[in-house]
Amino acid sequence: MTEIIERPTTGTAAGQAPVTTELTPYVGPLSVPPVLRPAADDVLRETEIALRPAWVRLHPQLPPTLMWGYDGHVPGPTIEVRRGQRVRIAWTNRIPKESEYPVTSVEVKLRTDGRPQATTEPGREGAEPNKDVAALPAWSVTHLHGAQTGGGNDGWADNAVGHGDAQLSEYPNDHQAVQWWYHDHAMNITRWNVMAGLYGTYLVRDDEEDALRLPSGEREIPLLIADRNLDTDEYGRLNGRLLHKTLIVQDSNPETGKPVTVPFTGPYTTVNGRIWPYADVDPAWYRFRLVNASNARIFELVLIDEDGEPVPGTVHQIGSDGGLLPRPVPVDFDEELPALTAAPAERFDLLVDFRALAGRTLRLVNKGANQPAGVPDPVGDVPFPAVLEFRVGEGCAEDTFELPEVLSGSFRRIGHDIPHGHRLILLTPPTTKGAGGHPEIWEMTEVQGTAGLRLPADGIVQVTGPDGTTKTYRRTARTFNDGLGFTVAEGSYEQWSFLNLAPIVHPMHIHLADFQLLGRDAYDVSGFDPAVGGTRTPIRYDTGRTIPLAPNERGHKDVFRVPGDQMLRVMGRFDGAYGRFMYHCHLLEHEDMGMMRPFVVMPPEAMKFDHGGAHGGHGEGHTG
Repeated sequence: MTEIIERPTTGTAAGQAPVTTELTPYVGPLSVPPVLRPAADDVLRETEIALRPAWVRLHPQLPPTLMWGYDGHVPGPTIEVRRGQRVRIAWTNRIPKESEYPVTSVEVKLRTDGRPQATTEPGREGAEPNKDVAALPAWSVTHLHGAQTGGGNDGWADNAVGHGDAQLSEYPNDHQAVQWWYHDHAMNITRWNVMAGLYGTYLVRDDEEDALRLPSGEREIPLLIADRNLDTDEYGRLNGRLLHKTLIVQDSNPETGKPVTVPFTGPYTTVNGRIWPYADVDPAWYRFRLVNASNARIFELVLIDEDGEPVPGTVHQIGSDGGLLPRPVPVDFDEELPALTAAPAERFDLLVDFRALAGRTLRLVNKGANQPAGVPDPVGDVPFPAVLEFRVGEGCAEDTFELPEVLSGSFRRIGHDIPHGHRLILLTPPTTKGAGGHPEIWEMTEVQGTAGLRLPADGIVQVTGPDGTTKTYRRTARTFNDGLGFTVAEGSYEQWSFLNLAPIVHPMHIHLADFQLLGRDAYDVSGFDPAVGGTRTPIRYDTGRTIPLAPNERGHKDVFRVPGDQMLRVMGRFDGAYGRFMYHCHLLEHEDMGMMRPFVVMPPEAMKFDHGGAHGGHGEGHTG
């Protein structure tokens, strides 16, 4: 588990590590969060998980870092339940009112002289800390990401609690075996609360998974990966303090009067709350439950050997966000799957075969570009690609596990032949008129009859689809506080199409439901005029580009990467719960800045009595 340290006093006698300007990779062991199994005999018996401050050693060369953790652990305990085991968890805020906020937040200028951006380096760059962030109270609400539970239990962002109060949530867990994860979801401040340490993983077990006899016990390990930055003292030495440093890309937005910044990325990668750890493993099969818990970093993960070459034939993905894949997908780091691309909140159930690698040292590294979302020009390679080192032992008892050919016999593909409704959502550029300098989610409704329509017009968009038909849409919502747009009939299937008009990858997350990706379509979006907020010429389907789905994208998912100039089509069933939920970009800074929208799920019988107000009923927003 994460090393928890009593609050230190000053001086080396208090057990502080010597301060340093650089950190050495792979000198501290991988920590493994404790496992918490809620009582199964009585649903009325609550399991309390308390949010508490903790001093955590992120790296052996660092002094302790103030963080907030579930039950005082960073990450929180791995919660494990059986399918159908209904549990109640009291997420209790035990962080004292006088507790110091654990994150220092600064904004720094965008460099234009060719140097790597300041976010690749520790320290404040002389910027003054944000006093409003320093003054934040311990105000938190927990969202069990991926869970099918009623809206009142889902962790609605406004329903956060302060010191001494509890958020009581009930989880039916009526779901196939899966890895969910839990994290803070407090309105406006999720980016800082999650960085403070409020995240953990949650496993649902079932009989289908048991029958596979997958690696378990000490050979099943959660890997919660998150990038971070650290503050420095007046001499440039790392002091262990968490630093949320973001880039200013526009000095002042004329609408808000505030600088426009891009989402956080940092130079140090933590795995289970440790910076660049190592893991001693046997020459045997292991199961790793990986989740990207970063604010905005998209990882391109590759397993390499001592010579820096990829190691093929060793890694197999057996599950994604919503559970087991139908069949294993080899991750050979070849042309078909050159790296394991992990956007924030995506999960990966991985099997790794170390049997032929006794005595070897392997490293999981990040090959992705170190470019924050929204920065116009690349800023070079990741300065510190290190993630995790595996040290394979010389011998152990023979491992007789064999990789199954079929994983989930219960998996079924969703096709267009199922009756379903349609939604069209646009993801707009940060420079769009009225956007306040940040990307937005636009909910669109088709306009019937366009005689006399003059383009361009704010909120009016035309789209020409693969069949050559051009349809006109009007914007019905753009911010979180706009009126409710989507009302969904419980038990119904819906296709949601996300069309990204900007060169930013948005990992979109829809609460409550599991989805399957139907396809990715290329579009020429040059007809959209950000200055007007509408189209001058239609956004056109690009017949010259084909974008296949990756082989590991074909399972159940609740987070979907939507690159620029693409329409991503997903379909899922909204079943098992009623209430008010939300969908949003899982770049936490975008979410906090308003790139989030509500939707409601209700019984179809009740929808017949809708009063015709703000509710956009099932099937509206039709995309064709």
